[in-house]
Amino acid sequence: MKVKKPGLYLLPVALAAAAVYYSYGSSSKPPMMEAHPAAAAALAKSDTKYETAVLAGGCFWGTEAAFEKLNGVLNVVTGYTGGQKQNPTYADVASGQTGHAEAVQIRYNPDVITYGELLKVFWRNIDPTDAEGQFMDRGSRYHAAVFYNSPEQQASAEASREALATSGRFAKPIVTDIAAASKFYRAEEDQQNYAHKNPIRYKLTELASGRDSFLNKAWGGDRVVVISDKNEYHPDFDKKAKLKTLTKLQYDVTQNNVDEPPFHNEYWDNHEEGIYVDVVSGEPLFSSKDKFDAGTGWPSFTQPLDPDHVVLKQGHGLFLSGTQVRSRDGDSFLGDLFKDGPQPTGLRYCINSASLRFIPKAELEAKGYGAYAKRFG
Repeated sequence: MKVKKPGLYLLPVALAAAAVYYSYGSSSKPPMMEAHPAAAAALAKSDTKYETAVLAGGCFWGTEAAFEKLNGVLNVVTGYTGGQKQNPTYADVASGQTGHAEAVQIRYNPDVITYGELLKVFWRNIDPTDAEGQFMDRGSRYHAAVFYNSPEQQASAEASREALATSGRFAKPIVTDIAAASKFYRAEEDQQNYAHKNPIRYKLTELASGRDSFLNKAWGGDRVVVISDKNEYHPDFDKKAKLKTLTKLQYDVTQNNVDEPPFHNEYWDNHEEGIYVDVVSGEPLFSSKDKFDAGTGWPSFTQPLDPDHVVLKQGHGLFLSGTQVRSRDGDSFLGDLFKDGPQPTGLRYCINSASLRFIPKAELEAKGYGAYAKRFG
């Protein structure tokens, strides 16, 4: 990174990277909810029981990019761990004198993606036979490791490593470390979300590293991890087909950012227990447990059911202001966020009924949202 990468590349490589950039930018996961300052309170108070994984896979730019696109992953933070110095900087770690490894801290929803599934993705993004670094990045700060946060994670990591070792996938021994997690230090801001901030340079680095060619050869068609379905929502839903089934009002609201009339909509006074999902994608958005009467005539919530499925966007322009609330994968306009809600969050998610579909508590299991049924007792 910064000074460690080659500075000159052949023109064909640069052209290829530029081409990759356009496809990459159009298909990558949108910025996550936590990036917006108004979302911090909602995230902290969320009923979703997020867990944390810490993994070192060489240069943390690539490790971050591999995990941030996964459904069920709320956010990925790059940083340093496993060393002696407190509050190390990038330059400190680059010196090789602190003992830290470049790593990522992954916050994820275990109801959507399990720790075991994260490990499957991890193995498919490193060379587990290399104890001296990863691909073109050499040195102790690039060694691969799993840092566990609990006895359960330790057992899962050791079993996963043993399964890989006995699979015959690699001719050389598996040497990836498994160790207890220690203090994790967040890296500088210019090292966060690097692939999105610097897509062309990132792709050039990836091409030069030989990482993809190695992994494709090692894993072939098994390189992509299929995350098991845990609810009705599928991120690869057919949006064009679904849009054709919407009413005119649903289409205008979700696709044209139009607000429906207050007090004359389906859910503003709905008091039944259950969850609200995106009418287009089906992704889970809000819970009746967080719904309250704001007196506005629209459904109001203090927080999202699953922050991973909510994107906040600041309005711009002559008639646009405030903060829009949108679904992550459906990119449906849902409503607006205001800071005049009740405690504990102090937030009011003012949402259009036309952008929602309500799943009653009694139907959660049958309709594929059983992971949320336990929240209603």
